Amino acid sequence: MKAIIFAGGVGTRLWPLSRKKSPKQFEKIIGDKSTLQLAAERLQPDFAWEDVYVSTGARYVSIVQQQLSKLPPRQVIGEPEVRDVGPAVGLMTAILAKESLNEPMVILWSDHLVKKQELFRKLLRVAGEVVKKDPEKIVFVAQKPRFASENLGWISYGSEVTELDGVTFNNFVDFQYRPDAKTAKAYFESGHHAWNLGYFVTTPAFLWKQYQSFAPNLASSIMKIADQWGTSRFSEVLEEIYPTLEKISFDNAILEKLDPSAALVVSENIEWSDIGAWEALKEALEETNDKNVTQGKVMLTDTNDSLVYNYNDKQLVVTIDMDEVLVVNTDDVLLVCRKSSVPKVKKLVESMHGTENDHLT
Repeated sequence: MKAIIFAGGVGTRLWPLSRKKSPKQFEKIIGDKSTLQLAAERLQPDFAWEDVYVSTGARYVSIVQQQLSKLPPRQVIGEPEVRDVGPAVGLMTAILAKESLNEPMVILWSDHLVKKQELFRKLLRVAGEVVKKDPEKIVFVAQKPRFASENLGWISYGSEVTELDGVTFNNFVDFQYRPDAKTAKAYFESGHHAWNLGYFVTTPAFLWKQYQSFAPNLASSIMKIADQWGTSRFSEVLEEIYPTLEKISFDNAILEKLDPSAALVVSENIEWSDIGAWEALKEALEETNDKNVTQGKVMLTDTNDSLVYNYNDKQLVVTIDMDEVLVVNTDDVLLVCRKSSVPKVKKLVESMHGTENDHLT
C-alpha cells in the first residue's frame, strides 16, 4: 500500500508558532518532533519509506526532506502555488496511477495526532485488503466521536456491509460539516455518525476515474503534468501548468458527487485529534478538562485549565491566578488571550497582512 501525507497548509490558527515561513506541521508542537514527523513515523513498520509520499508547497520541500531524511527525495512533491485540495489530491492520484495503478493508497494529513497507532495501522491494512478485493470502492476511516463537536466535520453511515479481522465496514450515507450544537448532540447520540478525518483508502485507478468523470478539465490538465513524472521535464511542466489549475476543494470537486454505494465507512476509537488550533491541542493533550498543558520553561501558580507554551529558552514564563488562558511565547511574539478567544487568532493574523507586522504572519 502507498501512503500520501499532505503537508501544505499554513495553519494560522496556531499562530504565533505557525507562520508562512514555517507552518505548524513542521514545528515542535508535541515533544521534540513535528506533527509531520509523527504522521510519517506512525506508519512504521507497516509502510516502507519507499511507499510514502509527501505533498507540500515548493517552499517547504527542503524542510520536509530535512525532517524526513529517510524519505526518497523524489517522493516529496512541491506545489509551486496553492490551488486548494482538489488539484493537490488529483496530482498525487495521477502520479500514483503512473507508479502502481491498482495498488491501494491511503490519503493522510500532517497536522493530526493519533494515540492508538497500532489500531490505526490495522485499520489501514484491513481497509487495503477490502479495496484489493473490490477496487471500485473507497473506504473512509473515521473516529468514533468523543463529544458533540461543532468544529469538526462528521460522516454518517448505515448498516454493516462486511467484517474483516475484527473490523466492521458500514454503508456510507453522507458528510456534514460543522453542525450547530443541537445537531452535533443528535449526531453524537445516534450511534451512526463519526468524526470525518479526511482519511480514506482506495486505488489510484478508482479515484482517477472520479476525477475524469466529475472534473474532466482539471483531470486533463493534471495528466499533462503527471505524464512527465519520472522525466527531467517534470518540475518544469509542474511549474508551468499547476498554477493555472482551477482552485477547488476536494469536497466540491469529487466527494459531493461520489456515488454513495461506492463508499464504505470504518469508525473506531483511534484517539485522533485535529491539532490545527490551540484549543484543540489542549483537548488532545490534557489529562482532564481543568488541567494545564505546558511546554518549555514555564512556572504556573494557581492557574487552571490553561495552555502555556514557551519557545524562548532565555525566558521563563510565569502565570499567577489565571484560569482558562492561552499563553504562547516565541522569540518575537507573545500571545496572551482567553481560551475562548482563540477563534479570533486567525482574523488577527489576516489583519496583519500588508502592515508593518506582515513579516510576523
